Amino acid sequence: MSEAGRTKADLDTPALWVDLDTLERNIAELSQHFAAAQVQWRPHMKGIRVPAIAHKAIAAGAIGVTCATIREAEAMAESGVEDILIANEMVGERKISRLARLCRLADAKVIVDNEDNVRELSAAARRHGVRIGILIDVNCGMNRTGLLPGPAVVDLAQAVDQSEGLRFLGLMTWEGHTLALADPEARARATKGSISQVVNMADACRAAGLEVSIVSGGGSGTYKTTPFIKGMTEIQAGGAIFCDVIYQSWGVETTPCLFVKTIVSSRPTPDRIVVDAGFKALPVWHARPRGINLGAVKSHVSSAEHGIITLENADERVQVGDMLDFIVGYTDSTIILHRKLHGIRQGAVEVEWDVL
Repeated sequence: MSEAGRTKADLDTPALWVDLDTLERNIAELSQHFAAAQVQWRPHMKGIRVPAIAHKAIAAGAIGVTCATIREAEAMAESGVEDILIANEMVGERKISRLARLCRLADAKVIVDNEDNVRELSAAARRHGVRIGILIDVNCGMNRTGLLPGPAVVDLAQAVDQSEGLRFLGLMTWEGHTLALADPEARARATKGSISQVVNMADACRAAGLEVSIVSGGGSGTYKTTPFIKGMTEIQAGGAIFCDVIYQSWGVETTPCLFVKTIVSSRPTPDRIVVDAGFKALPVWHARPRGINLGAVKSHVSSAEHGIITLENADERVQVGDMLDFIVGYTDSTIILHRKLHGIRQGAVEVEWDVL
């Protein structure tokens, strides 16, 4: 919705806002990066949660979106996104029925790692008269969901291919465990080793007579390596659209553009600043938010409504009533706490979006 006439100074605090010029530049840079790697881009929306931003990415060259939940996927489809991958298992009658209905609105795909789930999905597809796209979830070291590389992957792919109402499309993985490696070269080696397992399983499925059109994976933390591994067809990196403190620590080179505006509510000592954004608006547990134009910080802790910043040195330049902007520590755990995202361009509020 339009916010003509308002400025950033008019926003009450705490307020979540995005710099639109930087956002659009990040999207363009990422699209060009993946085009250079000759892979498709399917950005993950779990930390974006605004359909209008998905459409900006699609306009820049993304083929569609990745979602974590059926609700995210429904909202994206309702906004007109036509190509959606749910990078999660959909289990149980409620979720599966919603998935089947979603297939009437969009080309919806989901991952599986269990043959009972395949049977559930097939029954729902027949019942609703739709076809559901399926990717096999492969565990390349994350040890969350997915089948370990081996014959079981091919067996499940064949089961999908033989199931009425289902379309076997390929494989998906997430090599997120490699992000625990701080050294970029070690992380790149681990990423290549992990992804090679998935690419090899795609070749094994092809050798068994199956058509593999999608090999999906990669996130913002591995976007410098995974897209350039032969055999990958699409990359799910979405967090780099906003970027944040955590993504920067992983070597993401887009520019942070998501902020929380706060007001200084107390200066009880020269080395302590208290703002009105506690863990309900600006969580600190994944990574410390970074204050713009703020001196060296010793600690940043939060209670429900207060952010307590202790400075390395006494500094009385920041006064009660001053506004402070913070680059968020981690977008995924911050954006879900806000109902609105304000789009700011050169100080003016250009748009206000609902957060899913």
